[in-house]
Amino acid sequence: MLIKIVGLHAPNAPRLRALLGAAHAVQALDAFPAQGEIAADVVIANAIDADAAVRLRCRLVHVPGAGAEQVALPALPAGTTVCNVHGHEVPIAEFTLHAILEHCLQLWQYPARLDAEAFAEVYAARPQHGEAAGRTVVIVGFGHIGQEIARRARAFGMQVLAVTRSGRPHDLADESVAVAALDGVLPRADVLVLACPLDEGTRGLVGAQQLALLPAGALLVNVARAEVVDETALYEALKTQRLGRAALDVWYQYPKKGQPPVAPSRHPIQALPNVRATPHISAITPALLARRYGFMADNIARLEQGQPLRNVIHPAT
Repeated sequence: MLIKIVGLHAPNAPRLRALLGAAHAVQALDAFPAQGEIAADVVIANAIDADAAVRLRCRLVHVPGAGAEQVALPALPAGTTVCNVHGHEVPIAEFTLHAILEHCLQLWQYPARLDAEAFAEVYAARPQHGEAAGRTVVIVGFGHIGQEIARRARAFGMQVLAVTRSGRPHDLADESVAVAALDGVLPRADVLVLACPLDEGTRGLVGAQQLALLPAGALLVNVARAEVVDETALYEALKTQRLGRAALDVWYQYPKKGQPPVAPSRHPIQALPNVRATPHISAITPALLARRYGFMADNIARLEQGQPLRNVIHPAT
């Protein structure tokens, strides 16, 4: 079988080649060719525009992550199956809990010096810090990521309120509401975590009105997609400190090879003192890559053997 890995994941071609064995040809491409058919048994890419999509001649497109919003699904030729892969929920949940604990403990208040000369003064003036226990975390999106965050938050004694499309109860949530009821629960959110997919229903879901409903001093953690939050409203809320703090791992603009440099946002959000800004790293661990490429190798073997594929997201069933 011929497998082409295109774009950001191309450097992982040797990893997949080692998993599949010599009977499979794994090619790494920096980008899709500008013209002509793109033929392969399997294409692995996290971004496929409409021009490339219509030229694909493959049986399986495997997105090497969970989000497929950068794949032009309607433009794919009939008969093309698209699968995604998870495995990122554990590191993202750990990242999120770190952000929550950092917000509550506020260890940045403590002095760098703790020697004989400074100890008496800093000991006498030591500040109090908060606790995560007893606080309410509102998690928007309660799939793989949201549930792993909930498990850890409950272990720290937090109250978990899940916001989902259906609002159905869940064993890992103390309370569940539908997305339509989001505004009604925001005043109770000590922490608002965004862990939902980006689609037309969630784009701009959190705007100036929603940010204003959060309690003063609340923490926003976004490990979903930046566009779930209105960009200008987020900047204004943080700049004026109406929103206490934000941990942001996803951004409104990303650098692209061959294009001029861009900042993470049109506003200097990343430079604000009450922002923990990270370059989309929450999921990236060696264990994640092992899980994801193991899953994709298994799906490729299933395709070759005519077995049902896992995590089919297109065509919709």
